[in-house]
Amino acid sequence: MNRLKKMMIAAAGMLALGTILPGTAVQAADDELVLFTWEGMFPQEVLDSFTEETGIKIIYSNFDTDETMLEKLAMAKGGDYDVVIADDYIIEQAVREGLVAEIDKEAVSNFGNINPLYQSQTYDPENKYTVPYGAGIPLIVYDPDEVDFEIKGYNDLWNPELEDSVALTANYRVICGITNIALGKSMNEEDASSIEETGEKLIELAPNVRMIQDDNTQNALLNGEASVAFLYTSQVTAALAEDPDLQVVYPEEGLGFGIMNMFIPSQAPDREAAEKFINYILEPEVAAECFNYMGYYCTTKAADELVDPALVVPENVTHGEFVENVSPEAEEAYSRIWTEFKDACE
Repeated sequence: MNRLKKMMIAAAGMLALGTILPGTAVQAADDELVLFTWEGMFPQEVLDSFTEETGIKIIYSNFDTDETMLEKLAMAKGGDYDVVIADDYIIEQAVREGLVAEIDKEAVSNFGNINPLYQSQTYDPENKYTVPYGAGIPLIVYDPDEVDFEIKGYNDLWNPELEDSVALTANYRVICGITNIALGKSMNEEDASSIEETGEKLIELAPNVRMIQDDNTQNALLNGEASVAFLYTSQVTAALAEDPDLQVVYPEEGLGFGIMNMFIPSQAPDREAAEKFINYILEPEVAAECFNYMGYYCTTKAADELVDPALVVPENVTHGEFVENVSPEAEEAYSRIWTEFKDACE
């Protein structure tokens, strides 16, 4: 997910939020809530409105990586912070270490506003600990003037008509993952023989690949170097801003995504304030304001009709996965087939 676009938040706004340096320990008063997340995750107006409505001042403490968050939370033994927002994979580890409290769904009465598509993931299969707050979803984008057939999913990328015309991002686990999905398997397949099959499938894609790069991959589509691209969320947004006539595809085989989540630390200083904040963010109007500001996909279904339509996944998309850690043996196999694939694309 691209969080850099909000890095230039005005200093005045940061002071108004009570923002402190990444990872700095904080001591909140009874009428304060300590929010621990990346920089620029909320519009100023939303935080101000929460304070006006509840009388609770928000102390905004930010970190730079999920790993930094986990280290600081572990040092605080699940204390110091009232609400944390972090990525899917790291929360699973935080739960295992006893650093996350269960959500009181009576206190968070808007819990039912969440889109089930983004729930029941492996890091929280029973939806006990987390509240989704935005998703990043890599998607296929193509120029309908340059492609003579309708692209519906990942498997269409292998169509011989797309020879030398597909641009791909360079995250090897994601590309291997969507190849797994194209074969009807999990993104996180660990069986050695199955990964070999994935490698063979990737080699078959090589003739269609024009380029593999992570930065500004959308430019290949915009300048005509490629007619189809598999892009990160921020790149999809950038491509459509330049050319609204481009066609976006939500692959029929299923989505690969990353999900940010709110959670309450196990020893949060003010659990009641944390529950009030999470419940407030799940209000449809508030959620819409947040997602329109961030540009991430809307995870609060009750807000779907209020956000930019480009941030809403179609109703017919009912399942998806995110990249998880796999065994060292599987990781080595994915790395090897990726190297072989890149060599075949040269």
